[in-house]
Amino acid sequence: MSATIPVKTHVHQVVWEKLPDDFVLPNDPVDNINQPALAAALTESLQLAGRLPATALTPTNYGICATVDGKIVVKAPDWAYIPEITVARAEVARSYTPRLQGEIPAIVLEFLSETDGGEYSVKQTYPPGKFFFYEQILQVPTYGIFDPDLGSLELYRLSPTKQYLLQAANEQSHFWIPELQLFLGVWQGVRENRDGFWLRWWDEQGNLLLWGTERIDQERRRAERLAAQLRDAGIEPAL
Repeated sequence: MSATIPVKTHVHQVVWEKLPDDFVLPNDPVDNINQPALAAALTESLQLAGRLPATALTPTNYGICATVDGKIVVKAPDWAYIPEITVARAEVARSYTPRLQGEIPAIVLEFLSETDGGEYSVKQTYPPGKFFFYEQILQVPTYGIFDPDLGSLELYRLSPTKQYLLQAANEQSHFWIPELQLFLGVWQGVRENRDGFWLRWWDEQGNLLLWGTERIDQERRRAERLAAQLRDAGIEPAL
């Protein structure tokens, strides 16, 4: 005869408190030169498309805090989208505490590198792992893990039972992010002299959200086509 032994699950006490002014934040350098560029590319296209409200934050390697079981926990995702802060930006210059200073991040992204950053860690004891912290403490709706070398993106969505479930991409290999009303996917090409894989946004119609250099090229090609049409009509376009 066998008996089922109930698993005791520790209920963590989470408090949303402002980070003390004298708290020493980690000052570790980024893992490699590509991470700032990958993060900046995500933010730039949102801003140029008018998809970045004035009260939103898109931090990179920036401390997001919670007090868990009486201990301060700070994680600094490689990129995050916070839909709205409810305090002056000066108050979140060093760090950000969700619920106290604004909304929970809608999405956090981690970029894999040669350094083991524990992106998959479900460690619950202090200091908790990233996966556990985003899933169980912050309860971020979407968590993405991107490998820039392989061009692979894993996306997890928080289920009604507050657990991350690995998502399947659509036919275009894109993932729908409801909180942003945009698709997120992998794109290969050149930006800032880096030829490789990037994370990009697409709108609901499948249109790619462009970077600034792409918009300039688009306008130049449009002008060249217009000039050619005018010449075909016997009109020399003004320079």
